[in-house]
Amino acid sequence: MSETSAITVAVGRFPDLLARGLRGLVQDDPSLELVARDMAPAQLDAVLRRHDPRVAILDAGTLRSPIEARELTIRHPATHLLLLADHASSVEAAQLLAFGAAACLSKDTQERDVLNAIHLASRGLQLIPRGTDGAPSGSGLLTARESDVLAELQRRRSNAQIAADLSISVETVRTHARHIYRKLGISSRRELLAPARVG
Repeated sequence: MSETSAITVAVGRFPDLLARGLRGLVQDDPSLELVARDMAPAQLDAVLRRHDPRVAILDAGTLRSPIEARELTIRHPATHLLLLADHASSVEAAQLLAFGAAACLSKDTQERDVLNAIHLASRGLQLIPRGTDGAPSGSGLLTARESDVLAELQRRRSNAQIAADLSISVETVRTHARHIYRKLGISSRRELLAPARVG
């Protein structure tokens, strides 16, 4: 495959052994080109802007919250996020997919499955997780509008501010918030704003 048609891949910061494995995996595949590696969370935006990779492989544990996945996909729409997590439940993985990630895989996923996910992500496809913890896959998946409301809630905006920004009523915001809390398994905005447990 020619270099111009290679799938460009950037790899975030991971523990040393995993980082070496991911770099080797990408470098050994002639259809992939490693354009950046060991991206620290603080330099992520600058590196993605400079290299514009087709796929970015990131440690889900380095995200401040799931909303950061959404923000990255908005700022870098041509880059598809492949997130690797230590122990993400199917609901957590589905939530990251709802925020725009192409896939959320366990860090102990086999090489061939990671390669498959890279190739699927490069074509703009999402890899839907199987329900491995008793929860049906996608049971916690938010709608697009619920994702919008969640993003505003996590920015600590009031219901009235959210309603004005999204051109919906305050009661609709409350309804979306109730659905979000139920799907995330929490009961209040206070729980929502507690530190995320991803990765």
